[in-house]
Amino acid sequence: MKFFLRCLFLIALIAFSQCKDENKSVEKNTLTLKNKKVKKEIVKAWDSLNSHNTEAFLTEFGKQNPETIVEITTEFGKIKLRLFEDVPIHRANFIFLTKIKYFNTTVFYRIAKNFVIQGGNSDEMYTQKERRKYGNYLLKPEFRKNRKHKYGALAAARQWDNNPNKLSSPFEFYIVQKRSGAHHLDNEHTVFGEVISGFDTMTKISKVKVGVDEWPIDDVKMHIEIIE
Repeated sequence: MKFFLRCLFLIALIAFSQCKDENKSVEKNTLTLKNKKVKKEIVKAWDSLNSHNTEAFLTEFGKQNPETIVEITTEFGKIKLRLFEDVPIHRANFIFLTKIKYFNTTVFYRIAKNFVIQGGNSDEMYTQKERRKYGNYLLKPEFRKNRKHKYGALAAARQWDNNPNKLSSPFEFYIVQKRSGAHHLDNEHTVFGEVISGFDTMTKISKVKVGVDEWPIDDVKMHIEIIE
């Protein structure tokens, strides 16, 4: 009898152990699936800017990235710029492109003598790839009465044809090099910054040899970094 009871006890113990192991296996699998699900939901590119969320994205980005001083480095020297806080979307956009190093593959591609030096584009495949990545979005104008096209003004380039709302290119910019300014462009292009040092560098760039299309014979490459 004792032997029979011991056998029953042993069988019950083995069955209980197997059941417990199976439960652990189920719990482990469930936990693994849950973790995989959570991980899938979290993974998302931080720079999800596109043509449909431009203003919302840059508004939030601007709050988290308040920098206003940037510096352009070229073979001719440096140009330090101050970005205006009262032109928030254009400022945030310039900071965003600087942080993802977009400008570092671009050049000053237009040198209009005694007028402007214009940059932010190039023939590099990487440059074009980055533009397509973000959907070639556009920026609504941010005209301000106190932001004029004075000497050293930083402004956004734009298309003139089929652009009645005067939407800015987010990638291309120009700096007014004419001493008396370019005030015929006031309220036509958004001015979002100004040169605070490096006027001599700007003058040197304005003197390079250009072709009939105002594109420099030799590329004027740039590197832009945030100072503060």
